[in-house]
Amino acid sequence: TVLVGGHWIVAHGVDRKPAPNRTNRGQVLQGSIRWSEKPIQFSFRRNEVYTEGSSTNTVLAMDFPIKPLITLLAIVNPIGVIPFFIHFTRNLSRDQRTKTVRTAAFTAFLVIAISALFGLKILEFFGISLASFQVGGGLLLLMSSIQMLNAQPAESRAHDVDEGSSRADSGASIAVVPLTIPLLTGPAAISTVVIYAEKTNHLWELSVLIGYGLIIGIATWLALSAAGRIGRFMGQTGINVMTRLMGLILAAIAVEVMSDGLVKLFPVLSH
Repeated sequence: TVLVGGHWIVAHGVDRKPAPNRTNRGQVLQGSIRWSEKPIQFSFRRNEVYTEGSSTNTVLAMDFPIKPLITLLAIVNPIGVIPFFIHFTRNLSRDQRTKTVRTAAFTAFLVIAISALFGLKILEFFGISLASFQVGGGLLLLMSSIQMLNAQPAESRAHDVDEGSSRADSGASIAVVPLTIPLLTGPAAISTVVIYAEKTNHLWELSVLIGYGLIIGIATWLALSAAGRIGRFMGQTGINVMTRLMGLILAAIAVEVMSDGLVKLFPVLSH
């Protein structure tokens, strides 16, 4: 018998694999549930919650598929970078501007994909626990969200803007530095990808996370390609409002990430 959503239900054919300790992440319950006389397959794993549907009841992963994408879109926020892009590329030809957009979009995808594939290995190499990284990454997200609430891109600094202007004036490419790194995908974006990569339990979830990098790249390409039209349509006020809204969402996510890490570091906080 299992208590789910305030209702007692009977589980048939349950196979429980014993866990050597309470923190074992391999413990799985598998079987079928009879609810309203309809058998339903279930699998309880780490980071999964029970939800009710209109006709069926399924167990879905907590953080997939929507939450990582929302977080990355809020951090990267290509529309918020449009004023900087217009400023950096004001003296470039149309072909140069198009090449800059393509390079920035591809680099954004590359940063997210590499972080998802090798971020955890790098943490293991330096002996950094994920809980500590979650607290540090959550703090970065919170700082970025505060900056966005002031209508500034999540990763921008005055030095980066000045550097972009000087590089553009000298004829150097600004697509990778500072446009993509750090204005689009800086430390906050990288730490977010690594944190969500650790939460993946299956290869398809990691593939989805890399696919989100592709979506971010496409969104960056679309936003920067239409930078002039978007800038005229939304105006600086509209862009500022959207940036602040994204910052509010990011602040809430940052608190969740930090609290998760703090509970792992100090289990007494969960009681």
